[in-house]
Amino acid sequence: MKHFYSLLILVTIFFSSCNSFLELSPDDFISMEDVFKDENMIQAVMANFYGRVRWGQTIDNAQTYIYLDEACWSNGSPNNEFGYSDDFLRVYDYKLIREINEFLAALRSNMAISVNEETKKILEGEARFLRAWTYFNMARSLGGMPLIGDNVFEYKAGMDISQLQYPRSSESQIYDYVINECQEIADNHLGKEKTTHSARANKWAALALRSRAALYAGSIARYNSRMETPIATQGNEVGIPANLATHYYNIALTAAQEIISGGVYNLYRENADLKRNFYEATSVKNNNQEVIWSFDHTYPGDVTFFSLNNVPTSVAEDESSSNITPILNIVEAFEYVDNRDGTLKTKDKNGTYLYYENAEDLFQGKDPRLWGTIIYPGAEFKGQQIVFQAGRIRSDGAKEIGQTGSYDEEGNIITSINGPVVSNDGQRNKVGFCIRKFLDETDKASTRQGSGMWFPVFRYAEILLIASEAAFELDHLSWALDYINMVRERAGIPALNSMSIDDIVQERRVELAFEGHRYWDMKRLRKAHLTWDGDESNYNATHYALFPYRIYAPENKDNGKWVFDKQKVHMTVYPRYFQMKNYYNFLDQNWLSNNSKLVKNPYQ
Repeated sequence: MKHFYSLLILVTIFFSSCNSFLELSPDDFISMEDVFKDENMIQAVMANFYGRVRWGQTIDNAQTYIYLDEACWSNGSPNNEFGYSDDFLRVYDYKLIREINEFLAALRSNMAISVNEETKKILEGEARFLRAWTYFNMARSLGGMPLIGDNVFEYKAGMDISQLQYPRSSESQIYDYVINECQEIADNHLGKEKTTHSARANKWAALALRSRAALYAGSIARYNSRMETPIATQGNEVGIPANLATHYYNIALTAAQEIISGGVYNLYRENADLKRNFYEATSVKNNNQEVIWSFDHTYPGDVTFFSLNNVPTSVAEDESSSNITPILNIVEAFEYVDNRDGTLKTKDKNGTYLYYENAEDLFQGKDPRLWGTIIYPGAEFKGQQIVFQAGRIRSDGAKEIGQTGSYDEEGNIITSINGPVVSNDGQRNKVGFCIRKFLDETDKASTRQGSGMWFPVFRYAEILLIASEAAFELDHLSWALDYINMVRERAGIPALNSMSIDDIVQERRVELAFEGHRYWDMKRLRKAHLTWDGDESNYNATHYALFPYRIYAPENKDNGKWVFDKQKVHMTVYPRYFQMKNYYNFLDQNWLSNNSKLVKNPYQ
């Protein structure tokens, strides 16, 4: 075979049996024949594939969080964007698919004669899993796209170019491809054992992708058909027939139940402190029984700078901090243990401030997952209380606002180094919260040396929520409640006695916050244009902040107490506006020019 791989591996990659990591820096180009002469090179190619599939909202692409209702930009000047570009989170990577197909062809040929059969089987499973993951990411952003199987196309001078042009599949066909591939490789190729830090795919990762893909297909089939004007093309490149919904929900439920009954993964329960336990469930790699597949990092070599950029300023180890900050909207999405309405109680019915002895008292009784996800005023991080204080309120009601990190002559804080503030200053918090989920508590992890924090792609809690949603859609209400209540019970909040699709959306929003699900959930359920409608009066579309103030009135019994203002985030100038055209990305004009068999997406 004459083809060549461009490895360009600049990351630390995972090695197989020794549960350690191997750093490889091969030449820029290496022939396939040479790859299969060296086990390390084979693993290097596979590592290259794994490193190229980290699409979507992740800790390595954190700025994408600001476009939804989870976070805003806090570093520097306000963000003027409000809509979604035609290529937002779009995935189109036939170069990767071609290279995976080249690898598979070589693996099945005499080039791989020195590779034992068990290793071949696993490598084929991993390559096909990553190919299925690639198609899934294309499907959820673009709809049906050309399915090329195992083909590796070669252009020869004078040949009919139409032989290399494939039409788009239907949307259901691309999901069917992913679903069927995952089942086949789960049954015949991948092992059942956990992999080191869940960095490589196993049987359960394949079933997780099968389950998620089927859930997406089922919800598109059901909820797209219920729109006043369903989004579809004539050849169903976009749009899945409503009568297929039950079929897909059954697949999603069956795959999720296989993972559940497999007993390899469980909800993380290592810490009796429910708040701390939830942080560890997503952000601690060692002895983690919950994460099925992750985008892993390891120090040194392959690191993430998420902690450097987003740690609270008061505990920052470098110059950067508080770039991406959670908004009040996501904080209030977390319910209270005794009240499903999570609205923070800052004023009474007459609009008069409610006073709190300690800043953290405002959050007393909240779902413990809030603490594990977000650093709120008065909460602890790395052994220190994080003080958010926008200023002081004097006895006459006047507000005293200082620069961040300002004190009075007696040493009392006026405005905390953590803010929040209304300004264009860089590295200053503008909302009154910081992200906790995925912040690395390790010493020096928030410096420019980077962090080895992972990003879970599939974890057991999501599988339970997939099972709950699929069971609900299939009218298995007792199962649906059982599965969703397993997640709620681990969190420490009361079980539901009845449920709706909105309960599922709500549970996924808080359990999976900042894990890259919210955008796709709103799209597949056809709620995005209603949730982010561009209306300033719509709380869901508009970003809000929480500004804490301390009472400064030495002669008054309320001296030192805390009050809070809810206000629009000045950093997010306009409400979020999701249009009907945003349900499917546009096809790039170059793709259309190169392949006359491609049809455009709706509204394009």
